[in-house]
Amino acid sequence: MSTVKLTEQTEEAIDTEARQLLFDLVSTPSVSGEEEAAAQVLVDYFESHDREVWIDDVGNVRAPADDRVLLTSHIDTVPGDIPVEVKDGEGDSGASLWGRGSVDATGPLAAMAVAAVETGMSFIGVVGEEVDSRGSLHVVEEGRDAPGAVVNGEPSGWEGITLGYRGLLAGTYVATSESGHTSRPENNAIQDGLDWWRKVEDAFETDEWTPVFERVTCKPVTMSGGTTEDGLSVETTMDIQFRVPPEMTIDEVREIADSKLNGGTVRWYDSVPPVMMSPRTDVARAFRVAIRQAGGDPRLLRKTGTSDMNVFAGEWDCPMVTYGPGDSDLDHAPNEHLPLDEYDTSIDVLVSVCERLGGDE
Repeated sequence: MSTVKLTEQTEEAIDTEARQLLFDLVSTPSVSGEEEAAAQVLVDYFESHDREVWIDDVGNVRAPADDRVLLTSHIDTVPGDIPVEVKDGEGDSGASLWGRGSVDATGPLAAMAVAAVETGMSFIGVVGEEVDSRGSLHVVEEGRDAPGAVVNGEPSGWEGITLGYRGLLAGTYVATSESGHTSRPENNAIQDGLDWWRKVEDAFETDEWTPVFERVTCKPVTMSGGTTEDGLSVETTMDIQFRVPPEMTIDEVREIADSKLNGGTVRWYDSVPPVMMSPRTDVARAFRVAIRQAGGDPRLLRKTGTSDMNVFAGEWDCPMVTYGPGDSDLDHAPNEHLPLDEYDTSIDVLVSVCERLGGDE
C-alpha cells in the first residue's frame, strides 16, 4: 500500500474503495521493468474480494472469471517523479489526483480492476506496454481462446471510445564504408544513411490535408557514426520507427523502405500491425449507450500511436475497444493528473457495459 503522506485534502478526496485503489497504485512506482510492487497492490485488491488471482511468469496480474468480457490495461508507466497529491481543479472542475501514471494508464487500470470486481468479468494487468508489450504478447502466445470482447484500458476521456490505432515497424539501419580523406567526393557510410532516410521520407510524403492517422509517420530515434577505432572504416547506425495506418500493412512499409537502400542494411526487430474496429460491434454499441446514460456524448476516436489492443487484435477475432478516464494529451507529461469525478464516471460506464454484454440488463 501507499507510503505517501496524506494531506487533509487528499484524505477527504480519497473517500471510496475505488479511489483508494487508484491512489495506492499511483503512489506505487511502476516504471517498465519494475512493476512488481504495483502488481502486488492489484493482487491484494482482488484477494480482498475473494477473487482468484495470481502473477504469471512475466509479471502480469491474472484474475480470470467471466470471459464474456476481458478488462485489461497496463501496469507499467514511463519514468518521471510527480508528487502524488490531490489538487483542486480549475473553474468548476473538481479535485484531481496528480502523479506519474494517473492518466497513462494507472487510472484506466484501476477502473478496469474495480469494474471487474463489481461485475465478475475477467481481468489482466499487463507489464511492459511502454517498452515492448511483453505482457500482452505473453498472453496471446499462450494460445488461450479469445474472450467474447476485449476492453483495453488507455486514456480516451470518459466520453471517448478508441476504435483504431496505427501499427509500428521498428528497425536499425547499419552501414559501413572505407575510411578516406574528407575531401573525397564519394559518400561515406554516414552520408549513405542520411541519403537513404531522405528517400524514405519522400516515399511516404503526403499532402498536408491527409489526417495523421492515415499517414505513414517516419521517425529516426537515434543516430551515431564515425571512424572506427582502427581508422580503416566509417560506420553509422540509425534506430528508426514507422507508424503504419490501417490502409497499409507492415510488409508493404518494410518493402518500400528496403527498396530505397543505397548501401547498408536494416535489421527489422519489432512489428505490430495496425487495428481499426467497427463502430457497429456489440461492445462499441454498449459503450455508446452507457456513456449516454451517464449524461455524456460519445466520441469515436482513432489514435496515432500504438497500444496493446494492436497485439490482441492481431491474434484474437473478437470485438474490441480501448477506453479509460483521462486526457491523453497528459500522457508522459510533467503535469499528469486525473480528475477524480471522471474516474468515478468511467467505472460506472464500464460496469454498465459489462452488465449489458454479460446479459444482465
